[in-house]
Amino acid sequence: MRTQRSFRADSIAYFAHRVIRRHLCSLAARYITGPVGRYGDLCVCVRLTVRKKCNKAHTRALGECLWATAHPASFVLDYPSFFCMLWLKNREAGITDHHNHAATEFKGWQVTLAGMGINLALGVVYAWSVISHRIPDAWGWSEAGRSWPYAICILVLSLCTVPGGWLQDRFGPRLAATLGGLLLGAGFLIASLTNSLYGYMIGYGVVAGAGMGFGYAATLPAAVKWFPARRTGLIAGIVVSGFGFASVYVAPLAEGLIHRLGVSSTMRILGVAFMAVVIALAQLLRTPPGNFHHVSARAAKGVKSDFTPVEMLRTWQFYLLWFLFICGAGAGLMIISKMAKIVYVQANLTLGFLLVAMLALGNGLGRIGAGWISDHLGRKRTLFVCFVLQTIFILLLSQAHQGTWLAELPVLIMLAMMIGALYGANLSLFPSLTKAYFGLRHFGVNYGLVSTAWGLGGFLLSLLAGWIYDITQSFAFAYYGSAVLLILAAIAVLWLKTPHHASDGD
Repeated sequence: MRTQRSFRADSIAYFAHRVIRRHLCSLAARYITGPVGRYGDLCVCVRLTVRKKCNKAHTRALGECLWATAHPASFVLDYPSFFCMLWLKNREAGITDHHNHAATEFKGWQVTLAGMGINLALGVVYAWSVISHRIPDAWGWSEAGRSWPYAICILVLSLCTVPGGWLQDRFGPRLAATLGGLLLGAGFLIASLTNSLYGYMIGYGVVAGAGMGFGYAATLPAAVKWFPARRTGLIAGIVVSGFGFASVYVAPLAEGLIHRLGVSSTMRILGVAFMAVVIALAQLLRTPPGNFHHVSARAAKGVKSDFTPVEMLRTWQFYLLWFLFICGAGAGLMIISKMAKIVYVQANLTLGFLLVAMLALGNGLGRIGAGWISDHLGRKRTLFVCFVLQTIFILLLSQAHQGTWLAELPVLIMLAMMIGALYGANLSLFPSLTKAYFGLRHFGVNYGLVSTAWGLGGFLLSLLAGWIYDITQSFAFAYYGSAVLLILAAIAVLWLKTPHHASDGD
């Protein structure tokens, strides 16, 4: 089994290689002067190895190689033979050289970027804001009916992350993502064949939404398994940032296609194109080999760290995480879904599309930034700070009325980007918390269950905020409801702690 300590051993071997190569001339001189100088090299390298607390097998192998080099009667007196012997001894100790480590990391980044690319394609869901606006009046859709395909799509997406996560855990990410791409394309093609609201609810809402759920569930677990816990936040943020960045390009793309070709042809083109992209990138997804894993701090202490879905559902930490996710995602979506309308009503600006684009940019950057910060500051602290800051910026937006400094365009752009970034932070922090609390073995299903909070929170609270606005013609509920939820979530974060199995004796 490869462990983090084995990687430390690789680094030491590589360091010794660089040091000796850099000082090849001085080493050659020492070989000429006799065994005393060569014995000094042996002592330095062995002390370096022991000081780094490398495993015993590597220490013994390195010591034997250096002793063979230092011994006066040894035939290993030339530089190439020395490193040939060192490589062979490392192989005997079950440790590969630094090139293998680099290759492993390259594969991990390949999976990470492929996952980000798949999410960029799955972000075609955000094209609905343009599509619904351009639905011809002749189709006979009501204004309320235009929101149903999107709402159903988001709900189905979040629910299908559970079976998608199980498929990923059981058969690997490649199959789950490929199936997601096929369903995504099929859903768009079904919708393109009809002008019925129910046809779009089935095609775009149910079938395409299921494809997005399967594809999304395949990308994140595959990527984080390649990296140690100290980089989980960054990797998760990069993978899920694809969804956040997608609306920056999807909305203009859909607008241009509809203007030239109409709604039905646009749905057909988007379905075929993004199906091809997702299926192609899915072939790059893979999980690490069976003998490769990073040992968590809990596993290193002998504490069982992998929870099955049933075991997770028996812990109170799951329900607290679920509540926190509803608060963070629902509060953010109540504001984000109405951003263009808010700016027009309060500040009398018709540049809502610009703020929506800036919000999307902040959404993507926030996922990466919050993930990276949580790797250094800690998940709980980062989540607490994000909830508090999100409350502050939402309350500032509530005061952005025409004639105030908060209604100036640069300030509104900053507010939109920060609200988007703090909402996006949820999508990298909660996967990281799920992995830290419930382990990697069943991460696909476990995070699928946690992420249902995102779908339900966004679906219910955004519809509720729109319904109350239609009655009161005020965004007060969206503002103050979001603030209350976020304050409750910030307080509840303080009670989060790592769960333990009953067998752990805690």
